[in-house]
Amino acid sequence: MSMPMRRGACPSLSRPMQTGDGLLVRLRPVAGSIAPDQLGRMADAAGRFGNGVLEVTRRGNLQIRGLTPESAVEFAEAVDALGVNVMTGVPIEAGPLAGLDAREIADPRPLAGAIRESIAEAGLASRLGPKVSVVVDGGGALPMDDVAADVRLAACDEREWLLSVGGIAKESRPLGVLAEKEAANAVLSLLGAIATKGLSARGKDLRPQGLDGTFQRNIERHNYPVGTFLLKKGSFALGVGLPFGQASAEALRFFAENAAACGAPEIRFAPGRALLALGLAAEECERLREEVRALGFVTDAADPRLFIAACAGSPACASAFIDTKDIAASVARSAADLLDGSFILHVSGCPKGCARPPAPGLSLAGIAPERCAMLLDGHDDAAIAQACGGDAAAFVAELALLFRQRRRQGETAKSFLDRWGGARLASALCKGK
Repeated sequence: MSMPMRRGACPSLSRPMQTGDGLLVRLRPVAGSIAPDQLGRMADAAGRFGNGVLEVTRRGNLQIRGLTPESAVEFAEAVDALGVNVMTGVPIEAGPLAGLDAREIADPRPLAGAIRESIAEAGLASRLGPKVSVVVDGGGALPMDDVAADVRLAACDEREWLLSVGGIAKESRPLGVLAEKEAANAVLSLLGAIATKGLSARGKDLRPQGLDGTFQRNIERHNYPVGTFLLKKGSFALGVGLPFGQASAEALRFFAENAAACGAPEIRFAPGRALLALGLAAEECERLREEVRALGFVTDAADPRLFIAACAGSPACASAFIDTKDIAASVARSAADLLDGSFILHVSGCPKGCARPPAPGLSLAGIAPERCAMLLDGHDDAAIAQACGGDAAAFVAELALLFRQRRRQGETAKSFLDRWGGARLASALCKGK
């Protein structure tokens, strides 16, 4: 195992990253899924060698926290002993229900596999930056529109794919529609162009020529991986969210044990900080849902906790000024109607903004010990208020009250925030303080 890596790169099983609560490793099974028994034993290993805190990230990776240089080696050995093959190289992401979803437009796995093989044959991985990634989206119940990618393929039908570059789907630049047999070579060409610009280059830096850039499609899809999803052979997948992306080793082991007892042969990590238990009968989905709800897992797609992105925060991160998880939980309880799914609230322990989603509508950021700022993202008059850490949730609750009192008929919370702007909101919220 190499030495802990610098911040800003991507932590992996062989290259952990230093954080405030020790070393962090991130992994994704090559097969896309693991057996419930493997997940339970991995959770046990995380508790034995780390601090027992596990996370599923916005991209659907598993993170293990609180490792030491010595225990990180032991944890990697434990994962290897479980027979879990971990993905390395350029991430080629095909979605948590790839090949199984009854509503899928096209199975993305063969194309994703061809791209992975082409990258290996060309030796491209070492010439690309650690954050460069590819999405191959077959559509269906859980599209990958909210997962950022440098190069993106999205199924138009069973034979044609839309090629685009740079960011999440609605921000990416469409280049054209290609037949499947041409798509892998086109992706390889774009990755090669990124590589020529150096290790810091990303897909958004490209200005490719020769493809029609006028093709557009509706890409305003925001499906969260929470709920019951029909699979192709008549069984179901149950998706549950981790509150703010985090769970204890005990809770994760409990989920794995109950998933196995309900008949799930495999579990997948899903973008959106969720777990999917696959291959269940309808009645077993409901049984498992009730079992894990008691442990605090998110089982309702309208749960306000799904619309909050929080970094590790204090005390987990040495850079954090505020307890992000505690504040996020308080906000979810006191300002649920503000969190209507029209925007994401970002709670960051410090100004660096870790765990920032692609386009948050509102942010709480720690700026000093027990102090944070509330910011309206994307506005010149962004700053709304500053508060002691313990009062940050109260400020958001006041904002929720203002929304209830002053919203227009049918107006979403995001539209309300945009209409008022930071300066006007600051004046209304700080009046009399």
